[in-house]
Amino acid sequence: MSAHKADYLLINNNNTRTKFALASGSELREHRSIASSEVTAASVNALIADWTYESVVLASVVPANQPDLIASQAGKALIEVSHRIALGVALDFPDPSKIGADRLANAVAVAHRGFDEAVIVVDFGTAVTFDIIDRRPAYLGGVIAPGLDAMRHYLHLKTALLPEIDLARPATAIGKTTVHAMQSGAFHGYRGLVKEILRQIETEMGEPAKVIATGGYAGLIAEDLPGISSIEPYLTMQGLLHVAHLNF
Repeated sequence: MSAHKADYLLINNNNTRTKFALASGSELREHRSIASSEVTAASVNALIADWTYESVVLASVVPANQPDLIASQAGKALIEVSHRIALGVALDFPDPSKIGADRLANAVAVAHRGFDEAVIVVDFGTAVTFDIIDRRPAYLGGVIAPGLDAMRHYLHLKTALLPEIDLARPATAIGKTTVHAMQSGAFHGYRGLVKEILRQIETEMGEPAKVIATGGYAGLIAEDLPGISSIEPYLTMQGLLHVAHLNF
């Protein structure tokens, strides 16, 4: 099969970037992305003009983008991820319509692994989300905290002298410049946030859980962080592929 021809187009429309993947069988074949602020039907069609596929799975948390994304796929069979479709995971949640489509996709990806223990997915995106899937498997709920970009933008916008920094792992915790000090605060502070939230979740659950990190900043923050079992950048897309198998 050609690298540009596949069974499914998977779309993950998040607040910062909209990601596209071609998939066939159990394989993610190719990935592309665009800034979500630049999404139009025309820009999407231009981005994936050389891709051929039969069906589309769309997970969107940006309602303003949905009409353009749907219009770009006119004539294709399309499923939007929500609690109303087959997911293969129970939703032990008072109002499942309030669970973000990307978080549902992550839960689907975990549920289809067949783990014999609870799993926590930590998704480092515009917000950092923690989602808990128990061994049944069932989605139990989660935690939402501000993302790293929100932290660095806020400090720059709300102070007179602090610059907007590039995020990086600092060589030392004690900063020797303003930028170094801010990078230390972001990096070590964020790792501390993650560790404490995970500790509180496991305390409430009464048992340890497998922790999977995903999302744009997972590599920076989760690397060698105690308690993180794996870093999986394509977990959400894998969940969307399982949704395709369940619904087409």
